Amino acid sequence: MKNKFYMIDLDGTMYLGTKRIKGAKTFIDYLLNNNIDFIFLTNNSCRTQIQAANHMLKMGFEGIRPEMFYTSAMAASDYIARTYPTKRKVNFIGEKGMYEALIENNFIIDSNNPDFIFVGLDRNASYQDYSLVLRSLVHGARLIGTNDDRILPSEQGENIGNGSVVKMFEYACQQEAIKIGKPHNVMIEQALRYANVAKEDVIIVGDNLETDIKMGNNANIETVLVTTGIHNMEDCYRLNIKPTYIVANLIGLIK
Repeated sequence: MKNKFYMIDLDGTMYLGTKRIKGAKTFIDYLLNNNIDFIFLTNNSCRTQIQAANHMLKMGFEGIRPEMFYTSAMAASDYIARTYPTKRKVNFIGEKGMYEALIENNFIIDSNNPDFIFVGLDRNASYQDYSLVLRSLVHGARLIGTNDDRILPSEQGENIGNGSVVKMFEYACQQEAIKIGKPHNVMIEQALRYANVAKEDVIIVGDNLETDIKMGNNANIETVLVTTGIHNMEDCYRLNIKPTYIVANLIGLIK
């Protein structure tokens, strides 16, 4: 796998919250020292590229740069900008990473008459925030779900994921979202474009069978399940989602 371009998940693969996962830094150091190309491909839409890099640097990772990150917010914004070039008015639920991705594609934030509502995870969103964007959806705005994650792993345990919030909006406005993040093909297509790499040269590494591994399988890309986060080997049989390789620790990929 030395000559592969790695697309690496973050939450549950590199870290849990602010705690670095054992073996993660050793693996990244190995890739950097051996000039093996990679990006971090994440469903987390909250952080900007700079924030994502700083988050890892604070945990002791080295050699991490902002351009190494591609997020579901970036993929959603890039996809809608390319697919609907004449529709520029949007509103969103999300944090700084979602806002920056929209501004980078020259979208206009319009809470009164948006063409699209982007829903990314917002850990400070209120009932009023949800209700405001719901009104736009009821009156014709298209719903964009940045990712489908039902839950997010953390040091304290499981947290509500963005996919659960998107489902709430789908139920409320009776509209199926345009879904972007892992495991959907849009995410890997946009990531391949961002990294300027062919899928035959890629291997996807992650802890989640339903997102990381399923996306790779759907796109006929090699995958590695690392059992440090959401899923383990038993889950492969329970969910009938089989990765190409399984490792208990990312150091196993070096050996």
